[in-house]
Amino acid sequence: MNLENIALQVPTILLPNQDVDLTRWAVIACDQYTSQADYWKQAEEIVGDAPSTLRLTFPEIYLEDEDKEERINNINQAMRQYLADGTLVEQKPGFVLLDRQTSHAASRKGLIVALDLEHYDFSVGSKTLIRATEGTIVERLPPRIKVRENAEIELPHIMVLIDDPDKTVIEPLFELPLEKVYDFELMLNGGHVQGYLIDKPSHIAAIAEAIAHLAGPEINNPAADRDILLYAMGDGNHSFATAKAIWENNKAAAEDQQAIMGHPSRYALVELVNLHDEGLEFEAIHRVMFKCSADKVLESMEHYFLKNGMELLLKTCTSIEEAKEIALAAIQERTHAIPFMFQGSFGVALIQNPQLTLEVASLQAFLDDFIKHHPTAELDYIHGEDAVEELSAKQGSIGFLLSALSKFHLFKSIAQDGALPRKTFSMGEADEKRFYLECRKIR
Repeated sequence: MNLENIALQVPTILLPNQDVDLTRWAVIACDQYTSQADYWKQAEEIVGDAPSTLRLTFPEIYLEDEDKEERINNINQAMRQYLADGTLVEQKPGFVLLDRQTSHAASRKGLIVALDLEHYDFSVGSKTLIRATEGTIVERLPPRIKVRENAEIELPHIMVLIDDPDKTVIEPLFELPLEKVYDFELMLNGGHVQGYLIDKPSHIAAIAEAIAHLAGPEINNPAADRDILLYAMGDGNHSFATAKAIWENNKAAAEDQQAIMGHPSRYALVELVNLHDEGLEFEAIHRVMFKCSADKVLESMEHYFLKNGMELLLKTCTSIEEAKEIALAAIQERTHAIPFMFQGSFGVALIQNPQLTLEVASLQAFLDDFIKHHPTAELDYIHGEDAVEELSAKQGSIGFLLSALSKFHLFKSIAQDGALPRKTFSMGEADEKRFYLECRKIR
């Protein structure tokens, strides 16, 4: 099997040496807890002076701080230091099989591989083997490019989905006799994770054959006019797009186009997860608007949907539970129902005859329009209803609750309709997100 046909590469992974405290080393994805500074303060206290991926990544809660340049320089310096002093150790070329236990799932299995960015295009309507599940906001890439462009190594919080209902790729690997490379508790309610190195050529070949089988026979004829969706972005869409942008920049700047095709920046390290893993649940991503009047938001909401040929009914409720019951009952009608809350008040927005398929699409279209006309307002994407309730209780904020997307519709929706509205779904709760752990050289 030609691995390039299935956009796969066998990476040389870097892991911390045996003296590193892995609980302090591994830190959750940088795009989590973006409105909860206490989480990152606790992480700092746990890490202290120990080697940690906290020193190698840029938590997005700090993206607007004035010390961005200094923080990026410190990240690059820490990467060089960890490579030079032996903190990071090269493993034999291979994949890492992992089993993650969280507070919500007894087991979620994954496989660390490198994917070929030549088979990815985040443009609207792309038909590449690897596809975005949500619209890529190009304006969000520059700060991420700034972090990655001079980095010596990459650390993935990217999770990529495969549609494998018969469980032929990842699950059988747990029957193999493999070398365990890590086994430890994750910080701050992150759960427990175990990892095993897969380096035998026969095992790697079997994985490649199983992945190719998911794609069908056309995968072996790259010259054919085909439309094969093999990998769908789960988490880390903009991080993967950042890697793609840097790879394209490197290609454009290269004098030797043949030589550049072997450059490590052509690939990105990711965790593959089976869409049908019992430990994988799709959770809703809610919205909270800050620095605005809740009454103004709701008034603007009525005007927006009326202007766009839809009727909006705002129903007041005595509790968020009542609002959710009304929303649940509206599923049988051609109505989008979105519960909201602000400063102890509750309600549900009922959009009659919506023009878009998903509730999240209807809401996001309005919120984007509101921010365009009220640039001082700020929007954040929140995991967990408790966090929405806490944040929307503050003056000048309003929270909207959304229901979870059925994961069984994901590949079909992307193949038929293209990328979903951004932040349509989350793979699990915030503390179930991928922790930074494995690394790979990209220079």
